[in-house]
Amino acid sequence: MRRRSLAGSPVVQMVPRSERRMPQATIMPEWRNGAEYGVFGRKTALQKPDDVAGFLQGGKKCNLKSQFTFSHDIDRIRLGRFQMKTSNSSSVNRRAFLKRTATAAALPMVVPGSVLGLNGAVAPSNRILFGAIGVGNRARAILPNFLSFDELRFVAVSDCRADRLKFAKRMMDQHYGNDECQAYPDFQQLLARKDIDAVFIATGNRWHGLGSIYAARAGKDIYCEKPVTLTIAEGRKLVETCRRFGTIYQAGTQRRSTSSYRFAVEMAKQGKLGHLQTVEMQVWAGPAIPHEKATSVPDGWDYETWLGQTPWHPFVPGRVNNWQYFWDTAEGVLTDMGCHYTDQMQWALGTDITGPLDFEARGQLPDPAKFCSDAPITAEARCKYANGVSGVMYQRGEFKDRYIRFIGDEGWVQVDDETDVVTAEPKSLLSLKGAGGVGWGDASDHVRNLLRSIRSRTPTSCNPEVAHRAITICQAWNISLRLGRKLKWDPVKERFDSEEANRMLYREPRAPWRT
Repeated sequence: MRRRSLAGSPVVQMVPRSERRMPQATIMPEWRNGAEYGVFGRKTALQKPDDVAGFLQGGKKCNLKSQFTFSHDIDRIRLGRFQMKTSNSSSVNRRAFLKRTATAAALPMVVPGSVLGLNGAVAPSNRILFGAIGVGNRARAILPNFLSFDELRFVAVSDCRADRLKFAKRMMDQHYGNDECQAYPDFQQLLARKDIDAVFIATGNRWHGLGSIYAARAGKDIYCEKPVTLTIAEGRKLVETCRRFGTIYQAGTQRRSTSSYRFAVEMAKQGKLGHLQTVEMQVWAGPAIPHEKATSVPDGWDYETWLGQTPWHPFVPGRVNNWQYFWDTAEGVLTDMGCHYTDQMQWALGTDITGPLDFEARGQLPDPAKFCSDAPITAEARCKYANGVSGVMYQRGEFKDRYIRFIGDEGWVQVDDETDVVTAEPKSLLSLKGAGGVGWGDASDHVRNLLRSIRSRTPTSCNPEVAHRAITICQAWNISLRLGRKLKWDPVKERFDSEEANRMLYREPRAPWRT
């Protein structure tokens, strides 16, 4: 699929010489499926007839607002998917056609500045068209950050739950003041649309990697929530797929775009802490989900799609509503939240395309006699890099107790994730921190980074390789914890020193969800 820069004028499609007719109008099918080529070199939809400011005729711009598309013998340009209103006659004679055209051209027409991209507005032809896949709680928290940008527009939403799908469509319709956003129970219908340029994926973790791979193959750019994959092998497949299709991809580890975290990382990278020795991180203790009876699948749920590639289980409300705490669907807090901090550690150490050399983790797992969940409740996980720096992740305490601390031989700096407060020793380091900035709850800068990359076709701050390397650390810790042993890791070959561990790099996906 060919992509073009957004710079410059909107792209139009010339009518081939073989299609030229003189002087009769060429009637186009009514609102054809598939728009004319737009600014990405992909099919891009004009919103409505009013979006057309004019057309080129004989080398001159004319203010003709037309509800039809036609061909002239010179400068033939198709304007879009507009229907010509005709009389009962099956043809239009030359004299009548030219008379109507001359009359229309003589009439004044007021074109809104927004259509032309004036007064700071983004012309419809220059907008990036998005679809949202998975529109539950996380999506509702992040979507307002996307909707704050006039240069993008959501034209479709998808979810396998009817209640969430209905809510998301209503949200978009209210925001844009129309009912044009399409709702798809099957995300594959959304991906099949040629006019959609990019997708926002906020499903459960089990769908992040596979959904992104499907989207990349469909020619879409991607913003995907973390953790980006379910297994290490799936992560490498994601990287390779995005590279193959030229996909612009942004992982939702938005702390890279947050001022407090950028400051802490810069202190470590600039040597303000002396020689960096340890990166200490903490996430909260996970719950244990008690056993309960299976029930029938609620109306409006496509449970088969909800499960996706994971093994089939009966519909148990406690399991479904707390999917984060099961190995099959998420791997627990150590992975779900931990990847935010391992991403920061990788960034500070300049190891975005590699990783640690060994992993060791231990923790408390739920008692299977009492609980159906199987992800760690508490844990302590460690890794070491080639340069001697150690990483340690504690899973303990409450949700509000999470933090990351960079420790050097001359000082430390810490970001409290709950409050976004930065502390440091020596305290004089804080004088280097600029005022202002938003917390991690506002992902606008992270979205902005994506949009710039889509236009420039350059990698995002959290591109597939970066995101894959960060989540690999958490996945390796989980494997070490479950096997009960220390593991050595080759970050080039992406293999452990244990065949038992290597077998856990990949999980066979449930049919038909294969890569």
